Order: sequence, then C-alpha cells, then structure tokens
Amino acid sequence: MAYDGSCHCGAVTFTVEGEIPGTAMSCNCSHCRRKGFLLSFVPVDQFRLKSGSDKLKTYRFHKHNIDHQFCTECGCQGFSVGTGPDGSKMAAVNLRCVPDADLEALHIQKVDGASF
Repeated sequence: MAYDGSCHCGAVTFTVEGEIPGTAMSCNCSHCRRKGFLLSFVPVDQFRLKSGSDKLKTYRFHKHNIDHQFCTECGCQGFSVGTGPDGSKMAAVNLRCVPDADLEALHIQKVDGASF
C-alpha cells in the first residue's frame, strides 16, 4: 500500500510506501508553528519524489541538519529530509499535503520544539 502527496500547485509530487498514519506530530518551533505542519516520519527509502525535483528549493535553519524542501512555484512544503535520532535518514511528510489523509481523525502528538 502507498499514499501520495503534492504541493499546492501540483508541480512537486511524492509517494510514501505504507499506510497513511493515524498519528502526526505538531511542533511549536518557530518554523513548524508558522507553517502549521502535521508531520509523519518515515525511513527515506519509503519516500519517493515522483516529480518536481527541478522546482524544489532547500531551506535550513537552527542546526542545519534538516533539508526543508519547498516548491518554488507555490511555496508549499510537502516534506523534509534529515537524520533521525538513531542516525538513519528520514523523510518528514507534511500530512496536510496528502489529500487522502483524514486530518480530523489524526491523533496529534505535541512536541515542544521551541525548547530544543
């Protein structure tokens, strides 16, 4: 099973192997708070960029260890790529960019990223 996501204009599309998660992380750091992300983390080998690599720009802040990817056409950020606490490469998928995700049914885990 897999699920698809995209930026707002559709230039950047991606697929994630697996089921749409029932839990998402909501972080209060300066970046996530402003953008309203609902994030789910998957091993990077379960994430596949289908289109739009030429439309992506990377934004890094704080410790510069997460590549926040956004579409240069519409500004939407559907995912980021970084390293998990155990050192493995991870993709952070913004579930707000997954049309089939039932956002109202998600169990939200709040993370105090502002204190990191």
